[in-house]
Amino acid sequence: MTPILDTERLHLRPLAPRDADALFAIMSDAAAMRFWDWSPFREVQTVREVVASQLASMQAGEACYWAACLRGTGHAIGTCDLSDIDRHHGRAEVGFAFHRSYWGNGYALEAMTALSDYAFSGMALARLGARLHAGNHASRRLLERLGFSYEGRLLGHVVRDGVRRDCLLYGKLHVE
Repeated sequence: MTPILDTERLHLRPLAPRDADALFAIMSDAAAMRFWDWSPFREVQTVREVVASQLASMQAGEACYWAACLRGTGHAIGTCDLSDIDRHHGRAEVGFAFHRSYWGNGYALEAMTALSDYAFSGMALARLGARLHAGNHASRRLLERLGFSYEGRLLGHVVRDGVRRDCLLYGKLHVE
């Protein structure tokens, strides 16, 4: 079950089908999708299918997806998640995306701090991992501010627009 997480400025609520339009505004933006595995989406229906798949993963207990909303509104300005949850090994992968008009305001850091705290305390996970495209300096800096460490490089890990891209791996262990 994906809980509600509140921060000083954000209300992180479980992702819902109604969030597809707000996420389309992010996922159709070339700048926001520059370092993603997929090109910008052209159809809102594709985002609806992605959201449906994410909701199925949540239902199966394999992931937690949140819509990041400014407090006092129900409109999503971004999303964050714990995916590939492995309870046996106490680990998960994190991810996040925010609408470009909200970049540079600390919202991703605020959301990911709450998500990490929940993963380590609420879910008793011991490790969080992240994978990002080489060259994504903003996400790298954010992960490092959150205490993640560089763990390695996956050469040609994804194909984006016909070009193989390297990905960087980051991880964080929960130390009590």
